[in-house]
Amino acid sequence: MNQINYQKKLDMLLEKLASELTKPKHLFLHSCCAPCSSYVLEYLSRYMEITVFYYNPNISPQKEYLARVEEQKRLIASMPLKHPVHFLEGSYQPECFYEAVRGHEEDREGGERCFICYELRLREAARLAKEGGYDYFTTTLSISPLKNAVKLNEIGGRLSEEYGVPYLYSDFKKKNGYKRSIELSAEYQLYRQNYCGCVYSKREAALRDSG
Repeated sequence: MNQINYQKKLDMLLEKLASELTKPKHLFLHSCCAPCSSYVLEYLSRYMEITVFYYNPNISPQKEYLARVEEQKRLIASMPLKHPVHFLEGSYQPECFYEAVRGHEEDREGGERCFICYELRLREAARLAKEGGYDYFTTTLSISPLKNAVKLNEIGGRLSEEYGVPYLYSDFKKKNGYKRSIELSAEYQLYRQNYCGCVYSKREAALRDSG
Protein backbone atom coordinates (compact mmCIF):
# COMPACT_ATOMS: atom_id res chain seq x y z
CA MET A 1 0.00 0.00 0.00
CA ASN A 2 1.39 3.41 -0.94
CA GLN A 3 2.06 5.75 1.96
CA ILE A 4 0.10 9.00 1.89
CA ASN A 5 2.13 12.12 1.19
CA TYR A 6 0.71 14.39 3.87
CA GLN A 7 2.95 17.30 2.89
CA LYS A 8 1.61 17.17 -0.66
CA LYS A 9 -1.98 17.18 0.68
CA LEU A 10 -1.15 20.23 2.78
CA ASP A 11 0.57 22.05 -0.10
CA MET A 12 -2.47 21.52 -2.33
CA LEU A 13 -4.80 22.90 0.32
CA LEU A 14 -2.62 25.92 1.04
CA GLU A 15 -2.32 26.66 -2.68
CA LYS A 16 -6.11 26.61 -2.90
CA LEU A 17 -6.48 28.91 0.11
CA ALA A 18 -3.92 31.33 -1.31
CA SER A 19 -5.90 31.60 -4.54
CA GLU A 20 -9.16 32.42 -2.79
CA LEU A 21 -9.77 36.12 -2.32
CA THR A 22 -11.63 35.66 0.97
CA LYS A 23 -11.11 36.21 4.67
CA PRO A 24 -8.34 33.89 5.96
CA LYS A 25 -9.48 30.58 7.43
CA HIS A 26 -9.02 30.14 11.17
CA LEU A 27 -6.87 27.22 12.34
CA PHE A 28 -7.02 25.75 15.85
CA LEU A 29 -3.44 24.59 16.34
CA HIS A 30 -2.54 22.29 19.20
CA SER A 31 1.04 23.04 20.23
CA CYS A 32 3.34 20.80 22.23
CA CYS A 33 6.00 23.48 22.82
CA ALA A 34 7.39 26.75 21.49
CA PRO A 35 10.34 25.22 19.57
CA CYS A 36 8.10 22.82 17.64
CA SER A 37 5.52 25.53 16.94
CA SER A 38 8.07 28.05 15.63
CA TYR A 39 8.31 26.73 12.07
CA VAL A 40 4.62 25.80 11.95
CA LEU A 41 3.63 29.36 12.86
CA GLU A 42 6.05 30.88 10.37
CA TYR A 43 4.76 28.53 7.67
CA LEU A 44 1.00 28.52 8.23
CA SER A 45 0.43 32.11 9.37
CA ARG A 46 1.05 33.18 5.77
CA TYR A 47 -2.22 31.50 4.87
CA MET A 48 -4.39 31.41 8.00
CA GLU A 49 -5.34 33.12 11.20
CA ILE A 50 -4.23 30.81 14.03
CA THR A 51 -5.22 30.14 17.60
CA VAL A 52 -2.44 28.26 19.40
CA PHE A 53 -3.98 25.81 21.85
CA TYR A 54 -1.52 24.81 24.55
CA TYR A 55 -2.91 21.62 26.05
CA ASN A 56 -0.33 19.18 27.42
CA PRO A 57 -1.40 17.44 30.64
CA ASN A 58 1.37 14.90 30.02
CA ILE A 59 4.12 17.37 30.95
CA SER A 60 5.81 16.81 34.30
CA PRO A 61 6.63 18.37 36.68
CA GLN A 62 4.37 21.44 36.87
CA LYS A 63 7.42 23.72 36.93
CA GLU A 64 8.39 22.34 33.52
CA TYR A 65 4.85 22.80 32.23
CA LEU A 66 4.77 26.45 33.33
CA ALA A 67 8.17 27.16 31.76
CA ARG A 68 6.98 25.80 28.42
CA VAL A 69 3.74 27.81 28.58
CA GLU A 70 5.68 31.05 29.08
CA GLU A 71 8.04 30.24 26.18
CA GLN A 72 5.05 29.63 23.93
CA LYS A 73 3.57 33.03 24.82
CA ARG A 74 6.91 34.77 24.38
CA LEU A 75 7.43 33.26 20.94
CA ILE A 76 3.99 34.32 19.69
CA ALA A 77 4.61 37.87 20.92
CA SER A 78 8.05 37.98 19.29
CA MET A 79 7.49 36.56 15.81
CA PRO A 80 6.48 38.80 12.89
CA LEU A 81 3.50 36.89 11.51
CA LYS A 82 1.31 37.80 8.52
CA HIS A 83 -2.07 36.90 10.00
CA PRO A 84 -3.11 37.18 13.67
CA VAL A 85 -2.01 34.46 16.07
CA HIS A 86 -3.88 34.07 19.35
CA PHE A 87 -3.14 31.96 22.41
CA LEU A 88 -5.40 29.68 24.45
CA GLU A 89 -4.15 27.61 27.37
CA GLY A 90 -5.96 24.39 28.17
CA SER A 91 -6.37 23.03 31.68
CA TYR A 92 -3.36 21.39 33.30
CA GLN A 93 -4.71 18.15 34.74
CA PRO A 94 -1.90 15.56 34.75
CA GLU A 95 -4.21 13.03 36.38
CA CYS A 96 -6.06 12.82 33.04
CA PHE A 97 -2.83 11.72 31.36
CA TYR A 98 -1.96 9.14 34.04
CA GLU A 99 -5.46 7.69 33.90
CA ALA A 100 -5.35 7.47 30.10
CA VAL A 101 -2.01 5.65 29.95
CA ARG A 102 -2.57 3.34 32.92
CA GLY A 103 -1.14 -0.07 32.07
CA HIS A 104 1.30 1.40 29.54
CA GLU A 105 3.85 2.81 31.96
CA GLU A 106 6.59 0.48 30.69
CA ASP A 107 5.97 1.05 26.96
CA ARG A 108 8.94 2.41 25.08
CA GLU A 109 8.72 5.99 23.87
CA GLY A 110 7.08 6.03 20.47
CA GLY A 111 4.79 3.11 21.27
CA GLU A 112 1.18 2.69 22.33
CA ARG A 113 1.48 5.00 25.34
CA CYS A 114 2.46 7.85 23.03
CA PHE A 115 -0.43 7.10 20.68
CA ILE A 116 -2.84 7.35 23.61
CA CYS A 117 -1.25 10.67 24.54
CA TYR A 118 -1.61 11.93 20.95
CA GLU A 119 -5.31 11.15 21.03
CA LEU A 120 -5.85 12.68 24.46
CA ARG A 121 -4.52 16.03 23.26
CA LEU A 122 -5.99 15.93 19.77
CA ARG A 123 -9.43 14.98 21.07
CA GLU A 124 -9.55 18.06 23.28
CA ALA A 125 -8.38 20.18 20.34
CA ALA A 126 -11.10 18.71 18.10
CA ARG A 127 -13.76 19.27 20.76
CA LEU A 128 -12.86 22.92 21.25
CA ALA A 129 -12.41 23.52 17.52
CA LYS A 130 -15.96 22.26 17.04
CA GLU A 131 -17.23 24.34 19.94
CA GLY A 132 -15.49 27.47 18.67
CA GLY A 133 -16.49 27.10 15.03
CA TYR A 134 -12.92 26.90 13.68
CA ASP A 135 -12.30 26.00 10.05
CA TYR A 136 -9.54 23.45 10.75
CA PHE A 137 -7.62 21.86 13.60
CA THR A 138 -4.21 20.19 13.69
CA THR A 139 -1.12 19.73 15.87
CA THR A 140 2.54 20.71 15.76
CA LEU A 141 3.57 17.22 16.92
CA SER A 142 4.44 15.89 13.45
CA ILE A 143 7.43 18.23 13.20
CA SER A 144 9.43 15.99 15.54
CA PRO A 145 11.42 13.14 13.97
CA LEU A 146 10.47 11.15 17.09
CA LYS A 147 6.72 11.46 16.49
CA ASN A 148 4.72 9.14 14.24
CA ALA A 149 3.16 11.39 11.58
CA VAL A 150 1.14 8.54 10.08
CA LYS A 151 -0.47 7.77 13.44
CA LEU A 152 -1.08 11.45 14.17
CA ASN A 153 -2.86 11.94 10.85
CA GLU A 154 -4.84 8.74 11.32
CA ILE A 155 -6.06 9.94 14.73
CA GLY A 156 -6.72 13.44 13.41
CA GLY A 157 -8.76 12.12 10.49
CA ARG A 158 -10.84 9.91 12.76
CA LEU A 159 -11.54 12.76 15.19
CA SER A 160 -12.38 15.02 12.26
CA GLU A 161 -15.19 12.67 11.28
CA GLU A 162 -16.34 12.35 14.88
CA TYR A 163 -16.48 16.08 15.60
CA GLY A 164 -17.23 17.40 12.12
CA VAL A 165 -14.22 19.74 11.90
CA PRO A 166 -11.70 19.34 9.04
CA TYR A 167 -8.30 18.10 10.14
CA LEU A 168 -5.27 19.75 8.54
CA TYR A 169 -3.22 16.74 7.43
CA SER A 170 0.47 17.45 7.78
CA ASP A 171 3.99 16.19 8.27
CA PHE A 172 5.75 19.36 9.33
CA LYS A 173 9.19 17.79 9.47
CA LYS A 174 9.15 17.68 5.65
CA LYS A 175 10.61 20.51 3.54
CA ASN A 176 13.30 20.96 6.24
CA GLY A 177 10.64 21.94 8.77
CA TYR A 178 12.46 20.39 11.71
CA LYS A 179 15.75 21.99 10.62
CA ARG A 180 14.03 25.37 10.37
CA SER A 181 12.55 24.93 13.86
CA ILE A 182 16.09 24.45 15.21
CA GLU A 183 17.18 27.67 13.47
CA LEU A 184 14.21 29.63 14.81
CA SER A 185 14.77 28.26 18.29
CA ALA A 186 18.31 29.62 18.17
CA GLU A 187 17.16 32.94 16.72
CA TYR A 188 14.58 33.48 19.49
CA GLN A 189 16.73 31.79 22.15
CA LEU A 190 13.97 29.36 23.02
CA TYR A 191 14.22 26.94 25.88
CA ARG A 192 14.58 23.46 24.38
CA GLN A 193 14.03 20.48 26.63
CA ASN A 194 15.73 17.09 26.12
CA TYR A 195 12.58 15.02 26.68
CA CYS A 196 9.06 15.07 25.28
CA GLY A 197 7.39 16.01 28.53
CA CYS A 198 6.08 13.08 30.55
CA VAL A 199 7.84 11.30 33.40
CA TYR A 200 8.36 8.25 31.20
CA SER A 201 10.10 10.15 28.39
CA LYS A 202 12.20 11.96 31.01
CA ARG A 203 13.24 8.60 32.43
CA GLU A 204 14.28 7.37 28.97
CA ALA A 205 16.19 10.60 28.29
CA ALA A 206 18.07 10.21 31.58
CA LEU A 207 18.99 6.64 30.68
CA ARG A 208 20.26 7.76 27.26
CA ASP A 209 22.32 10.56 28.78
CA SER A 210 23.85 8.25 31.37
CA GLY A 211 24.69 5.61 28.75
